[in-house]
Amino acid sequence: MFFHVKELQYKAKPTQPDPVYAKKLQEVLGGQYGEISVMMQYLFQGWNCRGEQKYRDMLLDIGTEEIGHVEMLATMIAQLLDKAPIEEQEQAAQDPVIKSIMGGMNPQHAIVNGLGASPNDSTGYPWTARYTISSGNLLADFRANLNAETQGRLQVVRLYEMTDDPGVRDMLSFLIARDTMHQNQWAAAIEELQEKEGFVVPSTFNKEYEKQEVSHQFLDFSKGIESKEGRWASGPSIDGQGEFSYIEEPKATGQAPILKPAPGYIHGTPKTN
Repeated sequence: MFFHVKELQYKAKPTQPDPVYAKKLQEVLGGQYGEISVMMQYLFQGWNCRGEQKYRDMLLDIGTEEIGHVEMLATMIAQLLDKAPIEEQEQAAQDPVIKSIMGGMNPQHAIVNGLGASPNDSTGYPWTARYTISSGNLLADFRANLNAETQGRLQVVRLYEMTDDPGVRDMLSFLIARDTMHQNQWAAAIEELQEKEGFVVPSTFNKEYEKQEVSHQFLDFSKGIESKEGRWASGPSIDGQGEFSYIEEPKATGQAPILKPAPGYIHGTPKTN
């Protein structure tokens, strides 16, 4: 059961309208790493959680917070669209600068959404559930969550640099700070799970069925040997189960593929010899 509080988690009020920036802000609302994505990802991970209750509770805590972030961004976008496009279009006839600004506005904000936000990215591509990850393996999922928060914070920081509006920057500074916490949160949860389960996912697979002689080999499949200098090429493996080794010229050990001719009803290309 969910309750809605009318007040936003943090204020979302621009100093002045900016329909072009509203289009840009759509990316962190409905883009691949936007707030809708993490909201849905965390909620479904929580609803599907079969692990310890503390993980389920934590996932639903943060997933519900992200619903609030979606509302904040939608509210900000709607206010950035205030007075657009009617008043500004009227002025555009006399002011070429405003005309050029209006040329960068997302027309769907006016035509489809009635000067409101939409569940799309900054190019108008619709949000899709395929952006979300909920595998049932918490360590795998939490690593995906850390990546989502990393990419999301990167995009919000870039958007911060794209505006001088004090009100917009104030809201973004709050979201940036929450992304800092969320990156720390997922890193802490990952560390906790790794201490119990080990580094490699899944930890439950019988290693007897793994080709262990190649489990820690770095294979150099491109020209140059600069990659040999990395931590991944020598020394103890991160999972603590072996030593990294560097293979400069990997050799093929498989067969040259020769496929059997297709049956006649497939109407493929027959062999001539």
